[in-house]
Amino acid sequence: MSLDVISQPEAPRCIYVLDDDTDICRLVCTTLREFGFEALECHTAAALRRLLLLREPELCIVDLGLPDADGMDVVRELQARYACGVMVLTGRGYLSDRVMGLELGADDYVVKPFEPRELVARVRSILRRRADTRSTPTPTRSQRADFGGWRFLADSNLLTSPSGQEWTLSAGEARMLLLFLQRPNRILDREQLCGDRDLSALDRGVDVRVSRLRRKLESDPQSPKTIRTVYGAGYLLAAEVKWL
Repeated sequence: MSLDVISQPEAPRCIYVLDDDTDICRLVCTTLREFGFEALECHTAAALRRLLLLREPELCIVDLGLPDADGMDVVRELQARYACGVMVLTGRGYLSDRVMGLELGADDYVVKPFEPRELVARVRSILRRRADTRSTPTPTRSQRADFGGWRFLADSNLLTSPSGQEWTLSAGEARMLLLFLQRPNRILDREQLCGDRDLSALDRGVDVRVSRLRRKLESDPQSPKTIRTVYGAGYLLAAEVKWL
């Protein structure tokens, strides 16, 4: 007698929303729940940390203006200690804040006021990109990548030039370089590297990170030979990569 295997429905993906504005926090959580997510709200960094002790979510949405912490410090802490995605949601519209948030490793940056359905679309995009990244082979903490005389240590974000000069990359730079190293000699578009192509803030974040990597990797950043621009398509790491 054969038994039919009944597949269990997937558990809703868990998202923590950190915002001291209770109305906005409630709006974001309600919208996420309407689209099938499990959303938990918290209004202080301390409350978020208590939730993280109980369960790690797939994504944290973080407001920068918090009563008990600097939102940028919270983003930095999440990137250093947890594997979840990070979306910055804030009333700060300064380009410098957007770039800093992305440089710290945030996956997206949304400025208030926002359209709830657009926010859900961005959440889905983050989760999809992170799922795609997890599905590709990643180096273990003991491995390093050698390419064109350069060396990159994945566990410490340490980049070493052929002459021995060293840089400790930011979380955003290291994540982008790792993506390039995992897919050498392949074109990566903006969605793969950072965000959707139609999000101008993320496009700027991609360009900033590429520019910073080029200033380290290229002898002439204005005529790059390692990280090349493929116009209309994205960027490509032109190098043979060996993982040790």
